[in-house]
Amino acid sequence: MRNREQNLRNKGLKCRRVPKVFFDWSHFAAHPPFPTESMRLNSLLTHLARWRASALLLGATALLTGCDLNFWRMDGHQSTIVVNGPVARSQLEVFYVTCYVTLAIFVIVGSVLAYTTWRFRAKSAADEHAAPPEQGHGNPLIELGLIGASVLALVIIAIPTLKAIWFTYDVPVEDKADVYEVNATAFQWWFRFEYPAEQIPGSGPLLASNELVIPAGRPVRITLRSMDVIHSFWIPKLAGKVDMIPNRGNFLWLKADAPGYFWGQCAEYCGDSHAVMRLRVIALGPREFNDWLNQQSAGARTVTAAASDKPKAQFASYRSDWRRNERGYSEKFELNPLDAWRAHQEPDQHEDAALIAKGRELFQAKTCFSCHVIRGHMVGGSSAYPDLTHVGARTTIAAGLLENNPEQLARWISHPDQVKPGNKMYVTGYLGNNIKLTPADVTALVAYLSSLK
Repeated sequence: MRNREQNLRNKGLKCRRVPKVFFDWSHFAAHPPFPTESMRLNSLLTHLARWRASALLLGATALLTGCDLNFWRMDGHQSTIVVNGPVARSQLEVFYVTCYVTLAIFVIVGSVLAYTTWRFRAKSAADEHAAPPEQGHGNPLIELGLIGASVLALVIIAIPTLKAIWFTYDVPVEDKADVYEVNATAFQWWFRFEYPAEQIPGSGPLLASNELVIPAGRPVRITLRSMDVIHSFWIPKLAGKVDMIPNRGNFLWLKADAPGYFWGQCAEYCGDSHAVMRLRVIALGPREFNDWLNQQSAGARTVTAAASDKPKAQFASYRSDWRRNERGYSEKFELNPLDAWRAHQEPDQHEDAALIAKGRELFQAKTCFSCHVIRGHMVGGSSAYPDLTHVGARTTIAAGLLENNPEQLARWISHPDQVKPGNKMYVTGYLGNNIKLTPADVTALVAYLSSLK
């Protein structure tokens, strides 16, 4: 080796000496080319430590980003796990059965896979380089057994599924004598509810917008229609999704176990503002529901101002820097929305009669009455637009997107295009009729609309 190196140097070439360790067999003994049992165990422990650290990091991230226990309990406003009616309950039972069956399949298959992986693992270098065993074509008994088990699993899921389909299809025969009928019509992007049993002389059936009030403990059959594109009616805690298809009648039924306030929304993509096409369902006891019907059937509330009265304030300083997707309701409202709804039925004790009168004049001067109905105040409007006769008694505006308070109402009136892009109030009304509103106009209109209890 030394003579070879010397000859190379004489020729002007450099020779790179190979480290001795590569020719030392003791190096291979210390660093074997195949993993040993201890190496495999150390690798497994390392992976487990990494998984544990990842889980802790994920949990910490969830807490830091605002996830609370409601996330883990899955009992949010539109939860399908915590239900309040027989229809939703039957659908939840099908979900649980499906989960139990698939969990059993996962445990069995996963256990077999884990056992075979551990039992027939390579235990030495010889095992790793051994020839593959003789291949067979399977075991007919095992294959037939797996097919039978699969069919059995499908039957277990199919029985409660068919029962739920039959149950949710229409009101049970024993309850049909007590059913309450409501018609729901979808528009881009809001819902109109019609009460055919509540006829108002000279006006037709009672109409409500985006907030459906129903009697608790009584089956309600809802006929579904769409006036433009395909929508989907969904109130998760009371019933599942049913499509609203143009030129085709559809229906669903539901029943609230007890008085409550429930969230819902359109569940079928229907255009620009599909994500903000929402609704509310308020279930009331028998007496409270009848009181609501009587109040809604009456004409719009009138606040009288003396001729000498002047508005206490020309305009209020409402915010004007709203972001497009900024939240539109308060924490206080979410704590007890049913009580908030009840509070909305009562007039404000500090309302400004002169400012309300000015808002009523502006509502007519700005041609708002050409689209919106206000029974008892002015002639005009169309059922193709939300009825505002009792808009002040609702907890939400803009199809359930914003809480109905003066600040959010001013936001909706001032910037309808930012709250709900593409809505007809902005496109047809503001742009089509060249409607311009000053801060003083907005304040007066807010006072007027808020007085309509």
